[in-house]
Amino acid sequence: MAKRWTNDLTAADVTPEAVFWNRRKLLAGLAGAGLGSIASGAIADDALEPNTWEEVTTYCNFYEFGTGKTDPATYAHEMTTSPWEVEIDGLVDNPGTYGFEQILAEMTLEERIYRFRCVEAWSMVIPWQGFELADLLNLAGVQEGAKYVAFETLLRPSEMPGTRYPVLDWPYREGLRLDEAMHPLTLMATGIFGKPLPNQNGAPLRLVVPWKYGFKSIKSVVKITLTDQEPPTSWNMANAREYGFYSNVNPEVDHPRWSQATERRIGGGLFSRRQPTLMFNGYEKEVASLYDGMDLTKYF
Repeated sequence: MAKRWTNDLTAADVTPEAVFWNRRKLLAGLAGAGLGSIASGAIADDALEPNTWEEVTTYCNFYEFGTGKTDPATYAHEMTTSPWEVEIDGLVDNPGTYGFEQILAEMTLEERIYRFRCVEAWSMVIPWQGFELADLLNLAGVQEGAKYVAFETLLRPSEMPGTRYPVLDWPYREGLRLDEAMHPLTLMATGIFGKPLPNQNGAPLRLVVPWKYGFKSIKSVVKITLTDQEPPTSWNMANAREYGFYSNVNPEVDHPRWSQATERRIGGGLFSRRQPTLMFNGYEKEVASLYDGMDLTKYF
């Protein structure tokens, strides 16, 4: 499936939409008979049970369109995504503005089925389509002095009602260390479930870093900068005590306002049990070596 990485999730783990809706009908019937909690519990026991198009596209964070979970699905259709351009600058050999179609012509798309863990302690399993960020960075030509990669989201208040309020210091900004960015797990996603990304999920191009909390996976990217300095990132600037630069999924380091030891799987039902959170979101074998010698309680 992947060029340099072996996935433990396969296409067989992805539930067809028709099966999902039949399952919902079954649960509704069981709930009416007083058995809903039993059925939901059984579903929650399957840690790899995938989420559905409906769940992935209607329950998400994209504060540019509002702070409610359904706000992105309600308002993001206003965002114009074609034409789309990404500026790549900083310590690169080939700086410039790259059209989305130009980028796609140079990339090999593949499917990656990843766990997705939000810092708010909920999670999903999502089948992405996209290409490795490393391939795009290599196209731009990373210079020797580069140590970090900075990203920016589109800022267009006329189409993004959430940006009219000072929820964050707009535009939304994120960053990775260069070795994190070049890791084969780090994806630039262009689609989900074999379809182009919906606007609310970060169309047409978003970052996906599966071992980090979801807010690190910046949506609707319009700028990528290679730099020798750690870049400012939006949630870290808003509250550094709660949101570190690295923000690796770590069940042993709690958020100051809640535990990170367990998570709630979206779609598991109202009475589903919480499940243990995995170190690095289950990708410890692949990425732990990136942080050898680091105190992950200090560099959280």
